[in-house]
Amino acid sequence: MNWTEQFDGYCERVDLTYWSEPFNAVTNAAFILAALIMVYRLRGSGLTGGYVLTAILFAIGIGSFLFHTHATAWAALADVAPIGIFILAYLFLVNRDVMGWPRWAAVLGTAAFVPYAAAMVPIFNAVPFMQISNFYWTVPLLLLIYAPFVRRVRPATARGMLIGAAILSVSITLRSLDEILCDAFPIGTHIFWHILNGLMLGWMIEVYRRHMLAERAGAV
Repeated sequence: MNWTEQFDGYCERVDLTYWSEPFNAVTNAAFILAALIMVYRLRGSGLTGGYVLTAILFAIGIGSFLFHTHATAWAALADVAPIGIFILAYLFLVNRDVMGWPRWAAVLGTAAFVPYAAAMVPIFNAVPFMQISNFYWTVPLLLLIYAPFVRRVRPATARGMLIGAAILSVSITLRSLDEILCDAFPIGTHIFWHILNGLMLGWMIEVYRRHMLAERAGAV
């Protein structure tokens, strides 16, 4: 594989120069801002998991910026790898800290995301429009699957997960419309994917923070 090969995958990009996607590049500040806000929100909490998620969120912003400027294969990996890591890290924390599973079960439950996604992607791929962002649709679906079980433990946390699923669903829809609406909206709709995802990922860290603080308060 040629890691330096460049490609154009978004409406805004009209050539392969560095700043051909200025709006797509700059809106990655949403991830950075969300990470900084959550660092402030987590202060004094001692929640290592929350800080790890925040660090990954910051890395998502950097990786996505690199991709929307360099537009190379290596930059694409820098873009998607932190997203995948965030999904797995968050799932592990939910399994361990929200569901209350022992560590070994939390690890197995997290690993199960791989066959789950492998099974669901072909299904989404067969659905018109959803095929554009087939992998990403597995995440809001997973939140919807978990929410009823989480509700038994902490209803507020379940509501937070459902809000996150709703935001992400809108975000994925706008991501998928980027090329479709290109003629009518030359800037592209991918910018809203960045903005809403920054909001959603920051919110999901906040949901985790609130859950853990509520658990501590209940244990006192």
